[in-house]
Amino acid sequence: MPVTHAGCSPKLFVIDTNVILHDAGCLRNFEENDVAVPITVLEELDRFKKGNDDINFQARAFLRRVDELTGDVLSPEGASLGDGLGSIRVILEAENNQRLKDAFLVDCPDHRILNVALTLQQHESPRPVVLVSKDTNLRMKAKSLGLTAQDYSTDKVESFDKLYTGKRLVGGLSSDSVGQFFNNGGHVPLDELDCVEKPIANENFILRNGSKSVLATYNANERSFVRIDRLTASGISPRNAEQSFALRALMDDQLKLVSLTGKAGSGKTLLALAAAMECRSRYRQILLARPAVPLSNRDLGFLPGDIDAKLDPYMQPLYDNLAVMKHPVGEANGYQRGPELLAAHHVEVTPLAYIRGRSLQRVFFIVDEAQNLTPHEIKTIITRAGEGTKIVFTGDIHQIDHPYLDSLSNGLSYLINRMVGQPLYGHVSLEKGERSELAELASNLL
Repeated sequence: MPVTHAGCSPKLFVIDTNVILHDAGCLRNFEENDVAVPITVLEELDRFKKGNDDINFQARAFLRRVDELTGDVLSPEGASLGDGLGSIRVILEAENNQRLKDAFLVDCPDHRILNVALTLQQHESPRPVVLVSKDTNLRMKAKSLGLTAQDYSTDKVESFDKLYTGKRLVGGLSSDSVGQFFNNGGHVPLDELDCVEKPIANENFILRNGSKSVLATYNANERSFVRIDRLTASGISPRNAEQSFALRALMDDQLKLVSLTGKAGSGKTLLALAAAMECRSRYRQILLARPAVPLSNRDLGFLPGDIDAKLDPYMQPLYDNLAVMKHPVGEANGYQRGPELLAAHHVEVTPLAYIRGRSLQRVFFIVDEAQNLTPHEIKTIITRAGEGTKIVFTGDIHQIDHPYLDSLSNGLSYLINRMVGQPLYGHVSLEKGERSELAELASNLL
C-alpha cells in the first residue's frame, strides 16, 4: 500500500468488500493511515458468513477482528487499529452525490460504497481519500468521478519480469568444466564453477560449451552442482530441458513443495501425475484437486449428483492426463487404470473447499490450476502438510479465471515470490508447448 511521508497527514482508505474477502487481515497493512468501512460492506459480508469456502472464512475472521477492535461502542472518531497504526471507523450515512446519481441510475452496493468515498473526499479535504478495491470496474468508475482508487497490492508480486523461473542458461564453459559433471557422480563444487553467479537453492542450469551441454541443479546444502540424468516416470519421458528439470524436482523426496508454471500444453499436469504414480509406493495416498472456478455464473450447486459427481467436470482434465500415461504395472493404460486407482483410494479427488482442518500425512498432493487460488488459499493448503507429504502446484499465471486476481496478485505468483531460495522448495517455468503443433501455434498466436 502507499506509504505516508513524514510531514503529511495520514490518508483515509475506504475499503471494498472484495478486499476483505481476499485478505481478512488487510487492516494491519495500511500503516499509520486510517480505514473507513462503509456499512454496505458489512451488509455484504453478512451474506458471506456461512459456508466452507475461503471467502466465508475471510468474512468471519474480519468481522471477529472488527468486533474485538471496536469494543462495546464504536464512536464516530473510530477505534485504534494498534500501536503505530491508524484507526478504523464504520460509515453509516453518506450524502447522495448528484454526479454519481446522474451517471449511474441503478442503485447497487458498489455505487453505495462509491458514494461513501465521494462524501468522505468532500468532508475530509484536503486529506487524501483513497478507495481500495480489487474490482477494476469500480476503480474506473471512481477515477472518472475524480476519486483516487487503487488495487489492494500488499500481497502482489512487484513485477512479472522479476518472477523467479527456476532455470538459467549459462554459456561459455570450458571443456574441463563440462567434463567434471561426468566424474565424481556428477557433483561439481560451487567454487570450481566460477561462471555461475549467486546460484539459488534448487535452481536449474543449462551449462553449455559450444555444442556440448549438461543439465544440472544446485544443491545449497552441499554447495555443489549436481548433474541431471534423463528420467522416466510412468512411461512419460521429458521432451526438453525444462521438463527434465521439472521431473527431477517432482521425484526428489527432499523437495516437499514444488510449483510448475507454463502455458497450455507444456506438460505441467502430466509430469506431476506421472511422478506421483511413479513414486506412489513411497506415499500413503495421491490427492488431486483443482479450484472449482466456473467459466459462467453456474457453480457446483447447479450440477446434479453428489459431491463426486459435481466435481467430475472440473477434474476431467486430470483424468485426460491419466489416459495418456502407460503405467509400467500391467498392460492397461492410465484411462483404464484411473477408475481402479480411485476406487482403491490410491488416488483421490478432493474438493479444496473442505481442505481446512485436515492433516495430510505421507500424501502426494497435486493442486492443478493453482493460478485461480488466492495467497491465503495457497497458505491454507500448504499448512495442511504433515510428515512425509509433498505438495505440487501447477498453473498458468497468464490464464486466470478468478474475477479479482491477475498475473501478479494470484496465489501461485505469490508462492513463487516468497518461497524462492528455500531448501525444501523447487520451481520450474515451462515455456515450450509439447501437446501438439496445433496447440503450440494457438498458444503463441491467439
